[in-house]
Amino acid sequence: MNDWNDKIIVEFRANAGQVGGQFAGAPLLLLHTVGAKSGQPRVNPVMYQKVDDGYAVFASKAGAPTNPDWYYNLLAHPQVQAEIGTGKVELVARVAVGDERERIWSAQKAAYPGLADYERKTTRQIPVVVLEPAP
Repeated sequence: MNDWNDKIIVEFRANAGQVGGQFAGAPLLLLHTVGAKSGQPRVNPVMYQKVDDGYAVFASKAGAPTNPDWYYNLLAHPQVQAEIGTGKVELVARVAVGDERERIWSAQKAAYPGLADYERKTTRQIPVVVLEPAP
């Protein structure tokens, strides 16, 4: 965990899921994953979009040339938890593809235009991950 994430996590938990700064007013969740290589628990704050009965998250990494580590954790261990507001839910992750990905990604860029800047900064396709309720 890095100091930047740690500060957001503390603020999120102290304010029932609300944070300030660049995420002020944005839907934010704390994504609990298991490290793909380490097997250790990880927590990352990520923006989300409500989709059907689940959530979509975006592996933008601010337009970096590589995906964030949490994305690889989801691929290796798709059973995850998310803190949303003051609650915690069990979810299963899957990568959106095709029309589903485009629909979700376009809506997120329209709501948060800074994501389009991230897309322009990188040559990779930014993954959209759908988190659905665990069975």
